[in-house]
Amino acid sequence: MGNEETVYTHGHDESVLRNHRWRTAANSAAYLLSSLRPDMTLLDVGCGPGTITADLAGLVAQVTAVEKADGALDLAREEFARRGVTNVEAVVSDIHALDFPDDTFDVVHAHQVLQHVGDPVQALREMARVCRPGGIVAARDADYGTFTWYPENPDLDQWLSLYKDIARANGGEPDAGRRLRAWAHAAGLGDVVATASTWCFSSDDDREWWGGSWADRVLHSNYADRAVELGLATPDDLARLSGGWRTWSADDDGWFALLHSEILCRVSV
Repeated sequence: MGNEETVYTHGHDESVLRNHRWRTAANSAAYLLSSLRPDMTLLDVGCGPGTITADLAGLVAQVTAVEKADGALDLAREEFARRGVTNVEAVVSDIHALDFPDDTFDVVHAHQVLQHVGDPVQALREMARVCRPGGIVAARDADYGTFTWYPENPDLDQWLSLYKDIARANGGEPDAGRRLRAWAHAAGLGDVVATASTWCFSSDDDREWWGGSWADRVLHSNYADRAVELGLATPDDLARLSGGWRTWSADDDGWFALLHSEILCRVSV
């Protein structure tokens, strides 16, 4: 780590956005919700399409949503406008060097962000810097090494191995979840509560949605483009992996679970 220039492994293709727009504060930030108050200000770093952000805006006084590029922020702006959310400001900024003064926000939040950045320790330092003393730095990241499914499927085995190779070639760390507490300590945050939660997909509808989104992402996303660009897979390989996802989705016995790590860090007064 240490190189802040990374390539976002997922990108913003429709197949990715279909997945990311499913995310809510309830299914993706439950560990944080009891700490929020109506008078708080919140910074949501790496807000993506803004579904979690919009939910959080209903629980606090003011939210600032950050993405590294304005094009990505447009997706969130569309979500805020669609839902009539008026207490969110959208700002372009880099998590490694946030364009806000010290001690600005009561809560600084990042969901599925630290796995994609070149220097997650520096990112957490910045999140802590712009958080007021006594405030909360909150982060949640998946850990791809914990992904598990049934029935066994060699195409999904290869999909996961390929994903991790691509993510690391892009400068990220796909097994970020297990590292969050250590990264927080390395960033100088001492009061760290670490927890875990899961997503599980097993019903017919869940399998069709989760497996279908990944079957499409394997073919049409940054994952697919980088796999070919890096020489890690051919288009025929990707077609086979996509078919593996379709096979899993159609299996009545299909089950998929993944673990997330979460940290709540109280900034020193």
